[in-house]
Amino acid sequence: MTTEVRSLREFKMPDVGEGLTEAEILSWYVKPGDTVTDGQVVCEVETAKAAVELPIPFTGTVEQLFFPEGATVDVGTVIISVAVAGEAGAPAAPAAAPAPAAAPAADAAAEAEPERREVLVGYGPRTGGSQRRARRTTAAAPAPVAAPVAAPAPVPAPAPVAAPAPAVAVAGERPLAKPPVRKLAKDLGIDLRAVTPTGPDGVITREDLHAHAAAAAAPAPAEAPVVERAAEPAAAPVAVLGAGDVRVPIKGVRKATAQAMVASAFTAPHVTEFVQVDVTRTMKFVRRLKESGELGRDVRVSPLLLVAKALLTAIKRNPGINAQWDEAAQEIVIKGQVNLGIAAATPRGLIVPNIKDAGAKTLSGLAVSLGELIDTARQGKTAPGDMQGGTVTITNVGVFGVDSGTPILNPGEAAILAFGAVRELPWVHKGKVVPRQVTTLALSFDHRLVDGELGSKVLADIAGVLEYPKRLITWG
Repeated sequence: MTTEVRSLREFKMPDVGEGLTEAEILSWYVKPGDTVTDGQVVCEVETAKAAVELPIPFTGTVEQLFFPEGATVDVGTVIISVAVAGEAGAPAAPAAAPAPAAAPAADAAAEAEPERREVLVGYGPRTGGSQRRARRTTAAAPAPVAAPVAAPAPVPAPAPVAAPAPAVAVAGERPLAKPPVRKLAKDLGIDLRAVTPTGPDGVITREDLHAHAAAAAAPAPAEAPVVERAAEPAAAPVAVLGAGDVRVPIKGVRKATAQAMVASAFTAPHVTEFVQVDVTRTMKFVRRLKESGELGRDVRVSPLLLVAKALLTAIKRNPGINAQWDEAAQEIVIKGQVNLGIAAATPRGLIVPNIKDAGAKTLSGLAVSLGELIDTARQGKTAPGDMQGGTVTITNVGVFGVDSGTPILNPGEAAILAFGAVRELPWVHKGKVVPRQVTTLALSFDHRLVDGELGSKVLADIAGVLEYPKRLITWG
């Protein structure tokens, strides 16, 4: 006689890589008791990069949702459990479960296939993702096995581990910390082995680094007041909070933007140069392209398209601007492709998706890619992969009526161009003062790898193309 055996499968917050360590659950599409199928989208989450939908990699009945909507969850944390029906003749499974050697092997085999399929929008299967997760689950391997049987029992288990973690972290071969935390430690000059971890399973957090840095900078007695000073700011805003004041949580894209801007501003020495340029001919060229439909019937043509092409032309003439500073290797990496980032304001905040290998595209191809990028960003559907690997960025502040600014570099990039508003101004043209369409360009660059001469040449070339668009042919 055969019976159907139901086992509990857990689905964890997927690791999408690129340094992302957490995500906020925006909405659940299922509830306990619902039936789900392999590949069905069960929730929408917002990472520090974009909002994405998560498909579940198995079929069964939803048993439990571990977090409510609005909760921020670390990557690798279980967010939903599903009761999965076993095959007929499965009574042998309980016999294998008590065997210490067989059970972990069965679980490892069962989890291998779902992890290959836990893919977010914009990502293919990641062959390296399992390595980082393996390190986290090795210490807690028994927990997933026991969780379905007695959920309360495994939960307290990690807590005692966190307490003695300082000793483990100091004595261990490699302290546990997420990639962004390791980078912050490097920026602050902190040896992770000297830091006392307070995170789950002895993981070092950002707060641990800041606490360590504060303790190192202050006298020994200052360690106690640190707690008091941390508590005072929390209470002070409550006391002065006005009737119309609103608190907005710092999370998602806003949190990522803040961290990236701070890291960039205090890591790369910024230099910004400005130039005013007569773009009358460029504006006429844009109008002719729109009217003629030469680039395609539904292709969007705008001044930003010509600015992008001008920047790509300048990079082709000055490839040193398309570079990256490699602190670890103490090298400057000259990039072979230009992945052109376009700063886009979206309902969820500022994001910078990029056009891959933009320098190889024709004007028509660039126009199509630019239009798709902007539309996708405005819809909030930009995939995380589309925001990685950028090499240079354009920010169009002119759409807000702003003439110029000093843009901050996108982390890891050497230059960013600000395109200001196009205004009709008095201009000396052919020996006479006449009204011309003029804009201001601002180029910020990382002075560690871009000196003044290179930065100035790039900016002058961009201005030269926009003043005389025919140079797209002679210089291209």
